[in-house]
Amino acid sequence: MLRTTFAVALAGGLLALGACAPQAPAAGPAAATESASGSASAEAASLTLYSGRSEELVAPLLDQIESATGVEVEVRYAGTAELAGQLLEEGDRSPASLFFSQDAGALGELGKAGLLAPMPEEILDTVEPAYRDPNGLWVATSGRIRVLAVNPEVSPDASGYTTIDEILDPANQGKIGIAPTNASFQTFVTALRVSKGEAEAEAWLTALQELEPKTYEKNTAVLEAVDSGEIGIGLINHYYWHQLKAEKGDDVTAELVYLDPADPGALLNVAGVGILASAEDQEAAAKVAAFLVGEEAQRYFAEETAEYPVVAGITSPFDLAPVDASAQAGVDLNDLDSLADTQELLRKVGLI
Repeated sequence: MLRTTFAVALAGGLLALGACAPQAPAAGPAAATESASGSASAEAASLTLYSGRSEELVAPLLDQIESATGVEVEVRYAGTAELAGQLLEEGDRSPASLFFSQDAGALGELGKAGLLAPMPEEILDTVEPAYRDPNGLWVATSGRIRVLAVNPEVSPDASGYTTIDEILDPANQGKIGIAPTNASFQTFVTALRVSKGEAEAEAWLTALQELEPKTYEKNTAVLEAVDSGEIGIGLINHYYWHQLKAEKGDDVTAELVYLDPADPGALLNVAGVGILASAEDQEAAAKVAAFLVGEEAQRYFAEETAEYPVVAGITSPFDLAPVDASAQAGVDLNDLDSLADTQELLRKVGLI
């Protein structure tokens, strides 16, 4: 039985970092799946998993862990930033054995703090290097990419944009939509800071603010505004458009525009899992981690969330554009952990 509780939001300067995913990587060895599945007939081990991914999104998948691995899991749901902050505060006293993060930056923060254990090689080898920590401390479970949602009737030129600099055209005054307090937008800004430097990032954000963008709480609200014609351009994650398309079919007006892979606006980010170094049962934790990169979980992400699977051989019913991780701008996902600096910059330019 899988038990669910909600984690209390504690201090945390981290934020969930959002946004992208590439082409499916090489297939992992069957040994990873087999070692992860364990024996369902054996007495179930028990552990706690902190999930920064929403209950609505992943509970149907996490409910299958015990039957698939023989491990009984209690899941505590909260925002990735909250849980990362809680783990940093708890240190080696944390009851959690695993952290299922919405983004790589939070995992990078925990890794730098020495809170993550090395992931077993058979799990790491299930995905390509672009989908795992260079130091072997976490592994991606799914990917997503930042894109533009464009209403061709409101902002026809934007359908041909390939860089975020083109968004700053004066013709887009009052026609741009963003979710500045949302994790995925702040992750994009963090990537902009990391790849272009503080001065250039501030200049870009200042120019954006001068265009008087409309602000929303969530990516879904941004996309709905684009689709209705309220605005012409929205900065979102790719899968929101695919989900809307699945709901509305040909009634969707908004178009999906992929930017140049080398542009910060095309940030490829991943959700991922790490095993806490303080976990009492490392073997049980590894079984759960391996389940999340196994075929069953990868099909779930591809078919239910429209995210990019990170294991080869998994197809998606959604018409996902191929994305080559190797072509992405040189941003180490572990470095997308400086939330406080990003938020300070957004406040400085007046976007939050």
